[in-house]
Amino acid sequence: LLGENHTKLWHIVKAALARATTPEKLTAAVEKIDASFLSGYGTILFFEDQDVVRSLQQTYATYSDNFPLWSLQSSGMLQLVVWTMLEDAGLGATLQHYNPLIDADVARAWAVPPSWKLMSQMPFGAPLAPAGEKKQEPLETRVLVFE
Repeated sequence: LLGENHTKLWHIVKAALARATTPEKLTAAVEKIDASFLSGYGTILFFEDQDVVRSLQQTYATYSDNFPLWSLQSSGMLQLVVWTMLEDAGLGATLQHYNPLIDADVARAWAVPPSWKLMSQMPFGAPLAPAGEKKQEPLETRVLVFE
């Protein structure tokens, strides 16, 4: 989404938050949206077509239970690739998840097919600051190596 469509999305998010949260939390959320997500160049919306997932479940019944999980994994890999591409181009991005609060409004605003499920929103633009550090457990406690 670029230009007016990008702006429209973040107004949809703010309206959805206004219906779902307290005024105190809304103020902080709106400040974050205005200062960061809305001030970017655009937003990429990631969807997964649930008709495709269901079709694969029917076609490959043995693996039926795995297709929703594999769909999520595929979406995550795509999001990482797009984020990396944007960073390589000198842009900054964040990954947001205002769904399901905004799902119906987004579907109406852009005539999204009913079988498409909104997975995430990725606003992007000129980086305003380096990414903050994330606290993580030591690698040795998160990765097992067997020789």
